[in-house]
Amino acid sequence: MPFYTYTAVDSTGRTVKATIEAESETLVLAKLRDQALHCTEIKKSSKGFKMGQIGKAKVPLKSLVVFSRQFATMINAGIPILRCLDIASNQMKDKALKSVLAQITVDVKSGLTLNEAMQKHPTVFNKLFVNMVKAAEVGGILDAILERLAGFLEYEAEIKGKIKGAMMYPIMVLISSMGTLFAMFSFVLPHFKTIFQGFKVKLPATTQFLFTVSDFCNHYWLLVIAMIVGAFIGVKVYTKTPKGRWQRDWLKMRAPIFGPLGMKLSVARFCRTFGTLINSGVPMMRSLEIVGDTLGNVILIDAIDKTRLSIREGNKLSTPLAKCGLFPDMVICMIDIGEESGKLSEMLVKIGDFYDKEVEATVKGLTSLIEPLLIMFMGGIVGFIVMSIMMPIFKLVSSIH
Repeated sequence: MPFYTYTAVDSTGRTVKATIEAESETLVLAKLRDQALHCTEIKKSSKGFKMGQIGKAKVPLKSLVVFSRQFATMINAGIPILRCLDIASNQMKDKALKSVLAQITVDVKSGLTLNEAMQKHPTVFNKLFVNMVKAAEVGGILDAILERLAGFLEYEAEIKGKIKGAMMYPIMVLISSMGTLFAMFSFVLPHFKTIFQGFKVKLPATTQFLFTVSDFCNHYWLLVIAMIVGAFIGVKVYTKTPKGRWQRDWLKMRAPIFGPLGMKLSVARFCRTFGTLINSGVPMMRSLEIVGDTLGNVILIDAIDKTRLSIREGNKLSTPLAKCGLFPDMVICMIDIGEESGKLSEMLVKIGDFYDKEVEATVKGLTSLIEPLLIMFMGGIVGFIVMSIMMPIFKLVSSIH
């Protein structure tokens, strides 16, 4: 179906520019008339705003937080939804979100509900966002739910920021170390090899190994790059298959140090998302389905799917979660208490808070551990290279004497 870009004037005299999908220009004009818009210009769009481009839009969490808070404030002030969307779209600085909001405004004007319009943009508004808005529209508490969403997204952004900030220094150290090793193998070692060949010194096995690696990297560097890129693409393609995805997630969970950290992150996200959804009025079975989609781990998703089936059979939430063996005993115990006391959502949020703090403490400890380990690792490699170079030099000096 083609897209049409139009310019129109509303009843207040404000100019509106947007792109709409329709079978013909006549249908576009009819839709605009239904929305009390006077069209001044219309043309078929070959570039512009296409659904494929919308679906690929990437919006930072911070932009969604700002939008949610602004939208909640305007709704709470009694401003109609369409007017709120117009204001938010005009004031939004993020270009991707601005375009998406413009299309949502058009869809809502054409008769869709807010959650249905948002559902057309899954990379911007995920299932969590859409279902919470849907529950809010049914319950008439859109402003409160949007405030809750903003708080949830803000906390998510804060946790991600802390993890990225903590890992930045070790990553920079590793990159600079790899650059140093590349320079040594590409420029330093070949000069030493020429010197030793000139003096016809018998090289130890370690020194010969270094020169062999250096020659290979210098003469076949394109092959090395091709092998690295090929391996990366091969792993990416394989992990998109069901078996590859399962093995990838299994390795993530079993990896030393990083495995427990990833599990804590998953538990925190599960509890916080699940608690927020239930607290917002989303049914438990639907909440579990949404939570599974947000975790991004097929092993955990499978466990949650089994949990949903078990609940359908009349079991408590804590029973199947305990059987899967993935969640810590403390989480199971607190969920069980939450079910018994009728305060499951509050208990889940508390568990999420606890594990978020655990993640923060683990990342700090991991950072302090990785830094000396990286220094020791690189020091060992540099020491090995230096000793391998010095041994032939000692032989050369002793032969001269």
